[in-house]
Amino acid sequence: MSALDIKAVLREELGNIAPEIDISSVDPKADLREALDIDSMDVLTFITAIHERLGLAIPEVDYPKLMTLDGAIAYLSAKLQSH
Repeated sequence: MSALDIKAVLREELGNIAPEIDISSVDPKADLREALDIDSMDVLTFITAIHERLGLAIPEVDYPKLMTLDGAIAYLSAKLQSH
């Protein structure tokens, strides 16, 4: 799966959580919680959706790595290559 494919999955799942936000306008380095005004339950929903879509186990200690688009893409790319 390419970085573009991962980015598309992330944007789709974030769009499910915050449909009123234009995800394409979010800075890829911005903290998603602040950029999308989402709470901890939304973050958990997002991570669960990514787990289900990509079939990857994401330990809680790694959740902070998923809090920016760039960070999430890098983390998931590495996980998918080693999977």
